[in-house]
Amino acid sequence: MERKDEKKLHIAMFPWLAYGPLMPFLEVSKFLAQKGHQISFISTPQNIHHLRSSSLSLLIDFVDLPLPAVDGLPESVESTSQLPINKVPYLKKAYDLLKPAVTHFIQHSGVNWVVHDAICYWLPQVATRLGVNSVYFSIFTATSLAFYGPPSELLGDKSRRPENFTVLPEWFDYPSTVAYKLHEMVSHWDCMDDEVSDFQRLAVTVQDCNFVTIRSCTEVESDAVRLLRNLYGKPVVPLGLLPPSSAPHQPGGANDRADEKWEVLREWLENKKPNSVIYIALGTEVTLSQELMHELAHGIEKSGLPFILVVNNRPLVEGALRSNILPLGFETRVDGRGFVWRGWAPQRKILGHISVGGFLTHCGWSSIIEALGFGRVLILFSGANSDQGLNARLMHEKQVGLEILRNERDGSFTSDSVAELIRRVMVEKESELVRANAWAMREIFGNVELNSKCLDEFTRVLETWPAST
Repeated sequence: MERKDEKKLHIAMFPWLAYGPLMPFLEVSKFLAQKGHQISFISTPQNIHHLRSSSLSLLIDFVDLPLPAVDGLPESVESTSQLPINKVPYLKKAYDLLKPAVTHFIQHSGVNWVVHDAICYWLPQVATRLGVNSVYFSIFTATSLAFYGPPSELLGDKSRRPENFTVLPEWFDYPSTVAYKLHEMVSHWDCMDDEVSDFQRLAVTVQDCNFVTIRSCTEVESDAVRLLRNLYGKPVVPLGLLPPSSAPHQPGGANDRADEKWEVLREWLENKKPNSVIYIALGTEVTLSQELMHELAHGIEKSGLPFILVVNNRPLVEGALRSNILPLGFETRVDGRGFVWRGWAPQRKILGHISVGGFLTHCGWSSIIEALGFGRVLILFSGANSDQGLNARLMHEKQVGLEILRNERDGSFTSDSVAELIRRVMVEKESELVRANAWAMREIFGNVELNSKCLDEFTRVLETWPAST
């Protein structure tokens, strides 16, 4: 029972303008609000409109701040999902221009804590100046953060060449194969701001915040969490894997339309054997060239296995009109065996269906968490954005999935390599252990009690941390 003298906190949440951080920040907000703390969730109008209808959102105060205009950023854009990767730096510049409005809110709203991303590297210093504590909430794994290294490394010359990220760093004190492929880092360079790199943002954030919290747990990453604490020289608190509690709201009545489409797909799945269907989804922000998308589709077709392929709603595939995203005649040839889903898909419902056995994924951490929560084996196809390459190596290392062979310099691959790996992971005897490992991961990734314990510990740290002066 709650003690009457227990102090309740006013906590401001300020995530980066991308689906990846928005949803985990919302999940943590809900948990803290249920504990009786006052939550102010700060974002831009479009993002807040999409989040408001989520369950328990009535317990949260949403603070919408208009995104300042920046040359090069389309007027209606407020999220990375609305931009090609090379335009993301303009969104970062606009996000930085929110500093005066965020500062004003914190100064005049009685905030005790700010929970923030690394993109707003200026926020911990603002909080300290105003007598407010700050915690950097990383949606990355402990392994990824440890790979990037301490602030001193992030601010050094080593962080200025993509090639330097293709080998395991010297500070790793345990065996690992985690490193980027060259094409992944070259791609990530496209989304960095020339004036303030992502490495600078991360370094300053880690230096200036009170402590760091990560979307992970020691049951998955004990060595990496230990190493990260040593590298940062400050507390690192795992707050759990945050398996999603509900499907996200879709704007414009899309939920109703998605429910109707789901019934059609569910009926299709009912006619498939258990664990026989491969689900293919590359997230909301991965963009492939038409050539590579066709190669992937041909590989899926050659595998001979039943599948669900999600084609997302990005207005343009790189170098190709959306109408040409799939090879000519593809849907006719795979009719009955394959199901092509266009637009936002109910991923948790699909992954949770008994007929689905595997997931060909772009290796976003949220998608991996959802899949392993249901014990689905992974076919790893890094989207080459952010931490996705490191996640692919980590999951391959843990033998819960295998990675599609790609050219390290340009990311190219063949349809034969796609077909071969899909079959090896899904049906061949040599991968029985991989499938068993993925199935066993349900006990961690789908463990609500474990996740709640981590969140309880994170909350305890917030409640017992000395007030900033």
